[in-house]
Amino acid sequence: MYATDSPSSSAVTATSTISAARIAALIAASSNEHAKPVAIEVVAQTGSTNADLLARVATLAAPTLLVAESQTAGRGRAGRAWHTTATSALTFSLAWKFRRPVHALIGLPLAIGVALAEALVVFGVQVELKWPNDVLRDGAKLAGILIETAQDKAADAGTVASTWTVIGIGVNLAMPQDLQNRIGRAVADVSELLGHDRERLLALLLSALSDALAEFDVQGFAAFAARWNRLHAYAGRAVRILDNDRVVHEGTAVGVDDKGRFLMDAAGGRIAVVAGDVSLRLQE
Repeated sequence: MYATDSPSSSAVTATSTISAARIAALIAASSNEHAKPVAIEVVAQTGSTNADLLARVATLAAPTLLVAESQTAGRGRAGRAWHTTATSALTFSLAWKFRRPVHALIGLPLAIGVALAEALVVFGVQVELKWPNDVLRDGAKLAGILIETAQDKAADAGTVASTWTVIGIGVNLAMPQDLQNRIGRAVADVSELLGHDRERLLALLLSALSDALAEFDVQGFAAFAARWNRLHAYAGRAVRILDNDRVVHEGTAVGVDDKGRFLMDAAGGRIAVVAGDVSLRLQE
């Protein structure tokens, strides 16, 4: 692992309480033989860690983790704002290069959800997964995932397709009630994790993500489908699929297939829904 606490070009220069060097040291001490070298950067504040890394992927020499204690323009799916303060959430992005074309990355958000869920068990935190990219605790959102891609221009002339992805993750640590009121929904948190330092949590998550992404690169989502279904929050429940608030499907949630498509039993039979800008909601 490499480590630096120097800010990126768009970040605010300020003292960070998270140490990149300690994250790297904790990963090294874990004896993960499969860990892939990752550059680790920490900044006190920036607009969006995803935007920062997307602007730099053409120059990255290795996978890169960018952690921001505070983001002023964080984003979720469909351009939604991700509300954070310096203490309410752990926000970071991981730039990772796959030896796959972009169309072969279907199911990646679900695989990442599995990696996060399995890592959090180490802290005694049991979670469930909501298709396609949410981690839930007691039915409320604990973490979200946003993936953006960039073509690997250096590989254009070659024969091996590859794609840079920037994987943005936000984990709620201790969401104040007034902030929950402003965003209009209950949000889960893992305030008990504050008993553990954030560097240890980041080291654990990065190690788990590195293993999962390497596995996905070789096997695709098929290696994660059964694990995702065991963590499915809405299995057997009545759900709706909405497109711009318009109901397009109703039925009973089943799970996901090996391609990461959401399966549900509707009046006309079983259907498979491909992730996009559609939303999944409980009928009740």
